[in-house]
Amino acid sequence: MTSTPALSAPSAGAPFDATTIERRELGEHDVLIDIKFCGICHSDIHQVKNEWGGSIFPMVPGHEIAGVVAAVGDGVSSHSVGDRVGVGCLVDSCGECEYCAAGEEQFCVKSAVPTYNGREYDGELTYGGYSQQVVVKDRFVVRIPDGLELQDAAPLLCAGITTYTPLKHWKVGEGTKVAIVGMGGLGHVGVQIAAAMGAEVTVLSQTLSKQEDGLRFGAKHYYATSDKSTFKQLASSFDLILNTVSANLDINAYLGLLRVDGTLVTVGAPSKPDSFRAFALIGGRRSLAGSAIGGLPDTQAMLDFCAEHGVTPAIELIGADEVSEAYDRVERSAVRYRFVIDVSTIGAPGA
Repeated sequence: MTSTPALSAPSAGAPFDATTIERRELGEHDVLIDIKFCGICHSDIHQVKNEWGGSIFPMVPGHEIAGVVAAVGDGVSSHSVGDRVGVGCLVDSCGECEYCAAGEEQFCVKSAVPTYNGREYDGELTYGGYSQQVVVKDRFVVRIPDGLELQDAAPLLCAGITTYTPLKHWKVGEGTKVAIVGMGGLGHVGVQIAAAMGAEVTVLSQTLSKQEDGLRFGAKHYYATSDKSTFKQLASSFDLILNTVSANLDINAYLGLLRVDGTLVTVGAPSKPDSFRAFALIGGRRSLAGSAIGGLPDTQAMLDFCAEHGVTPAIELIGADEVSEAYDRVERSAVRYRFVIDVSTIGAPGA
């Protein structure tokens, strides 16, 4: 076992403790990663506060991990010491079911193992990237292209794949009219990816306060949803609406913005149930769908795509002693647009 400095939440909503955790010994197919940066995802906050239920404490969050390979097991050929690599939301799956075989490990019938707040198949608790090292099976480690800085790549391991997957699955491209709901940590990445795919992108945000940013990220249009005339003006406009917010929406109103055969895809995860009327779907043969992350092949493809097309999250780099304040600012939507922890500060004086 190897000890490594970490930030740990001892109980629901409690302040983080600077502590050390144990990482398992390097196995034949394992990769030891020196973590350099870890993004803060809104799901970290939900789980640290146990807002979704089922949280396991003590918890070390973080599933947007970017770092450098420090060592590899004897059976590893895909990665070498010194490689720039990333780890996203999963660290294991059965590897045998139809979904794992198809490269969609997120749907593993045995249940994929989350990077943190979960248990390995042997029952050991998983700890995430708010730490200086991690040991991960080689097939769950992706290559970070040279065109991406490590700190910029970190949020892509969740925010990037979470928005890339539905845009790819619903075949967004030239001639597609896409609306992105929300201009936060997910939304600002989704705008860039959809625009790079060739779509005509519209941002639907509560206010126009981020309009300049949205247009800079590639949106052609920007509307405030607080203005109720927006919904009348944009009725039956979009082929796809990607909802990135974690608050409950008026689903019926957003379904009304879809063209015939259009789809509203939710990737945000509110803690309370949504509701909608069946007629909002029936009238236009519309669909209401959900999407999670992607499998490992799509995660690598997403990183390569972002490097090729210059898609980079707008980040604010912080130290370990600023994480609690960062959580508060995320909940107040007071960040543009993604916090990334400089992991070297974990365990440093004041952290």
